[in-house]
Amino acid sequence: MLPPKDQARIKGFVLNKFRGDVALLSPAPEMLQELTGIPTLAVLPMWWQHGLPEEDGVFDDRSRSTGVVTHTMAVIAYPRISNLDEFQALKNVLGVRLLWARSPADLAGLQTSDCVILPGSKHTSSDLEWLRQQGLDSTILQHARKGGAVLGICGGLKMLGEALIDEYGIDGNALGLGLLPIATQFAAQKTVQRTRAEFLNLHGTWSALSGVKVSGYEIHHGHTKVHSAMTFPGDLAQEVMRGLTWQNKAGNVLGTYLHGLFEDPAVLQAMFGMQTVTMETVFEGLADYLEQHMGIATLQSLIQPVP
Repeated sequence: MLPPKDQARIKGFVLNKFRGDVALLSPAPEMLQELTGIPTLAVLPMWWQHGLPEEDGVFDDRSRSTGVVTHTMAVIAYPRISNLDEFQALKNVLGVRLLWARSPADLAGLQTSDCVILPGSKHTSSDLEWLRQQGLDSTILQHARKGGAVLGICGGLKMLGEALIDEYGIDGNALGLGLLPIATQFAAQKTVQRTRAEFLNLHGTWSALSGVKVSGYEIHHGHTKVHSAMTFPGDLAQEVMRGLTWQNKAGNVLGTYLHGLFEDPAVLQAMFGMQTVTMETVFEGLADYLEQHMGIATLQSLIQPVP
């Protein structure tokens, strides 16, 4: 179905996630080559606990890290969730259980030391309405009011505020959850950039991040500011990363525009007190895996300029 020019760029097939005896595939690879003229270069066995983000964003229990669970990080999996692969790094932290929550029952039993994460969203106001339809808004509010940790990233940050104001018809107006005394004004132009920043002084639950330098990326419409008219006297949010991150007065709720926090070794070291497997190490392992099953000569033959 591809145009001839693109067909010429295909050098071979790789069969991925194969379980069982490779010999049972025969004569399918030979027939495939006869029909298309393209060889099967390798068959990659199923590989559990690889450390890579799962293709559909839902982590299989068999890729769960081993050891005693000391922290639960519950990510709200609303329908339009985005940038969810940034949480894969948490699967590589010993003692951390990454939980995908779609109903209040999924959050039952959380301790105040456990964290509820509101991730990015492709359509924030719609996912915020979905939260309310599921009753998850009340569960999140109860967790926060008991002193439980809550983190909002990008769209999740906007949800934590008092209001979403949209004059351009990008995402829609909405009332937020009110856990941070901030308001977000959508902008016509989208911010897309790599960002390096430093946490200022934090208190309470997130104090370990004070002074930590982090790198990540921004991909969002609009800007967020403290809105004193929407807050109780003395309940102003603390800006703990200029223009990017805010913390509530109690110290347990944090909202940030910065994606990729958990992919930064400095953040994981500060939060969990240990060196963890980085994504760079994971990709090195993938390279070794491909070399093992494809052979270096095959890989080198593919690295040729396209005419």
